[in-house]
Amino acid sequence: MKGFEGRYCIVGVGQTPYGKVPEISQLGHNVLAIRNAIEDAGLTTNDIDGILTKAPTSTFPMLWAPKVAEALKITPKVTGTLDQAGASNIGLIQYAISALAMGQANYIAISYGDNPRSGTRASYSRPRGDDAIAGLFGAPSSYAMIARRHMYEYGTTHDQLANVAIAHRHHASMNPNAVFQEPITREDYENSRFVAEPFRLLDCCPVSDGGAAYIITTEERAKDLEKEPVYIEGIGQGHPSWDFFRRDDLTRSGAAISGEAAFQNAGLGPKDIDFCEIYDCFTVVPLITLEEYGFCKKGEGGAFYEDQRTHIGGELPVNTSGGLLSETGMPGTQLVVEAVRQIRGEGGPRQVKNAEVGLVSQQGGIMTTHATMIVSKG
Repeated sequence: MKGFEGRYCIVGVGQTPYGKVPEISQLGHNVLAIRNAIEDAGLTTNDIDGILTKAPTSTFPMLWAPKVAEALKITPKVTGTLDQAGASNIGLIQYAISALAMGQANYIAISYGDNPRSGTRASYSRPRGDDAIAGLFGAPSSYAMIARRHMYEYGTTHDQLANVAIAHRHHASMNPNAVFQEPITREDYENSRFVAEPFRLLDCCPVSDGGAAYIITTEERAKDLEKEPVYIEGIGQGHPSWDFFRRDDLTRSGAAISGEAAFQNAGLGPKDIDFCEIYDCFTVVPLITLEEYGFCKKGEGGAFYEDQRTHIGGELPVNTSGGLLSETGMPGTQLVVEAVRQIRGEGGPRQVKNAEVGLVSQQGGIMTTHATMIVSKG
């Protein structure tokens, strides 16, 4: 494998219920998800010597990973909380690999959990700094400007955005964990209210409670466990960082740089990928991401979703669990969990046939951060 001195694996995944879950606290979502991942891996809490987390978006508490470790009654050798917003989850995997490579831990748990649906939604609804006076109130209005620019530059249409929402809901209809399992039609999409033009309600991911986690270790240790490991073949990052309205091109994210790094790291290319789990906070994001990864040319993301090419059984299945748009609006951890389940063949009715290599993309802010990971059967 290019880029890694050794081989590293995901050996356990877990989640909590998604949606509105008032009976589970913010801390509880992290603890329960990690416990489920530990059980899935065939380990115990005594085996875990690393705890890494993304801070809950709704409150951003200090020293969050140590709080999670304490609740699990674990005294970790490695701990930390990373803030790359929705890209944090893959960034944390890269951090875990570094710690494993240096011999500083054996099994590292990574989690995200939050309860903005039943708790506070303040961080999802606040005006964004001094720009609130111009109408940049929350993420929808900002991403709407990006979508409008993509429409202007490349002719992307409302119908093409609708295809994204419909495709991801189709997959969620086969996922018992999804918050929204009822299939939607084009008429349903067109009848949903506008949130920030050109976005309708069904263009936007929901605010959801929930938690998800995974366990990272070395190939050598993974071989001692009952389940087949899922191998991390490549990781890349690319972070535009600046406020989106200060960038030269509103239709570009960090996916091009991040994706190129991950493909080079893995020694693979777009043609080698069997399925993708793409960050889809809004319908325009998968279009831009697929373009920048090289699955289609710039401006052709909308057309790529036509004729069910991204459906299970199609050319490139995308967001097989329903993604942020339909499974849960959590910021990305669940995409890693779904990729692992697909590689293992645990997808049930939504299983991609011969799923041996998958790509996961994660994004934060207003296309501010981006991380990419490629996983395989090994």
